[in-house]
Amino acid sequence: MNTIAERRSALHDRFSTWVPRTLDAWLDACADQFPERDLVVTDERVLSYAEVAEESRRLADGLAALGVRRGDRVGLLMANHAEFVTLKFAIARAGAVAIPFNFLYRTDELRYVLAQSDCKVLITNAGFQALDHAGMLDEIVPGWDAPGFADRPASGNGAPDGLRHVVLVERDGDTPRPGAFTGRALAELGAAHEGAAAGAGHTPDDVSDLLYTSGSTGSPKGVQVTHDAVLRTAYASALTRAYEDGRRILFSLPCYHMFGYVEGLLSATYVGGAVIMLPAFSAEAYLTAIEKHRATDMLCVPTMAVALVESPLRHETDLSSLTAILCGSAPAPVWLWEQVERDFGVSEIVTGYGMTECGGAMTLTLPEDELVLTSTTVGRPKLAGSAGVPGTEHEGLAALCVYRTVDPVSGEVLPDGANGELTSSGPTTMLGYFAKPEETAAALHPDADGTVWLHSGDLGTVREDGYLVLTGRSKEVYKSGGELVMPKEVEEVLGAHPGISQVYAVGVVDDRWGEIGCAVVVRAPGPEGDGLTAEDVIAHAKEHLARFKVPKRVEFLEPDQLPTTATGKVQKFRLVELVAQSSQSSQPSQQGETS
Repeated sequence: MNTIAERRSALHDRFSTWVPRTLDAWLDACADQFPERDLVVTDERVLSYAEVAEESRRLADGLAALGVRRGDRVGLLMANHAEFVTLKFAIARAGAVAIPFNFLYRTDELRYVLAQSDCKVLITNAGFQALDHAGMLDEIVPGWDAPGFADRPASGNGAPDGLRHVVLVERDGDTPRPGAFTGRALAELGAAHEGAAAGAGHTPDDVSDLLYTSGSTGSPKGVQVTHDAVLRTAYASALTRAYEDGRRILFSLPCYHMFGYVEGLLSATYVGGAVIMLPAFSAEAYLTAIEKHRATDMLCVPTMAVALVESPLRHETDLSSLTAILCGSAPAPVWLWEQVERDFGVSEIVTGYGMTECGGAMTLTLPEDELVLTSTTVGRPKLAGSAGVPGTEHEGLAALCVYRTVDPVSGEVLPDGANGELTSSGPTTMLGYFAKPEETAAALHPDADGTVWLHSGDLGTVREDGYLVLTGRSKEVYKSGGELVMPKEVEEVLGAHPGISQVYAVGVVDDRWGEIGCAVVVRAPGPEGDGLTAEDVIAHAKEHLARFKVPKRVEFLEPDQLPTTATGKVQKFRLVELVAQSSQSSQPSQQGETS
């Protein structure tokens, strides 16, 4: 294999000039260059670049025949199945805006996003695991599978009245729905109207995706990003991580989220690579898939990495193909990376940071960086070369964006290296939240020169070398004894205890103190974690933290009890709810307090 520098140089040379494209035009360019190569690999199907392009063309014609036009919004409620990819590119080819919905939504959540997005067509599976999507639709839009649904009168009351068509993509084992318009029928309609989508007229600057935020701090909002933006972000990932030709990326992270969609699917296309998609995570499924499909790279979050290194199966599977790992969404201690490197023989381990509103991950550590940077920072702005911001060169390559900090209250720009709210500017920043002008205005702030800065809500610093250090969320900072406490500082101190696998510091309402700090702890496996008590946690905190930073309460949870988004990010607002419920419960709980 070529060196990291050689691989990065080869990619830069291939894309020395950035050419804006639509997603479907980019797929066609890749299919021309790599027609027979695998693009999508699942345990059920393997699709080449040419097959994805051909199938997406037929499905796009079907959508156009249904009446889908440029700018219409088409929902996609589907797990990581091969059909997701062909349908995703089909929606782009029809000139429509794809809304990849969270397939874990419950009925009320699905009703809200269908109505809020003004979704015209919904493409869905009958369900996922125990979730019955077809049954949810029976409640939300009765008669969706009956003739005349498209012509029904508006009902009002927050119902998704803009929804005109539902396409049910049936899978083996599904119970048939008589009367439903199926994915097969959509393809047949496209075959009967060949070329119907050819005149869609969309451009690289059109909105390609309406992506709903994961909701780590509250209700989701629809983020509007363009074709060009997501392709720039994907190329910057390949360049920064120095992809080799034909990289094969394994992930179970859902494609309705930027992590799986951009860092997985789109980035692989820049080297004629493939994505190995799993519908759900288990350590055994990951390890088996690495061996079976010869994955060279994998995407995960720290909780997944912990499960992988703790799985006995890692000793029984051939992991020799694996050379790289991207692990993001949450901080992790350096010992985890050292163990991954030792146990899996992987030297190119990186982490990153970003948000849907930026266009995905904006920063990454470099594969050649020391592991301490992976543990103590979230990387520096991605190397983007021709796709980046002129004048931001690092090692001869322009960066994808620029970061600076501002005072979280006044918005005043802070000096270099100062801790404050992280703001970013670059060509991949969202156009705004769909149908939410007030929220858009609160997030996007133009400078006097017209440069738009996105306010992240995250607190951190930009080091002299350009690497970012996160210190918390502005909404998660809490007061203890009248003093502000940064949760990340508490988490780093407690996380160093050998008996603690994961820890999250949150502020909770307390009758006596008004607000107190609570440490939610997941014990480490083995004897050091088995006997860990709340008193042990508090004693460790007292030894290393100022008194007002010491949590007054400790709660223990099992890993599967942590409330997380689909990408593994712990939802701290739900942790607060869990802690509040525990304090009100009459059942005994494992907690400790300190005065």
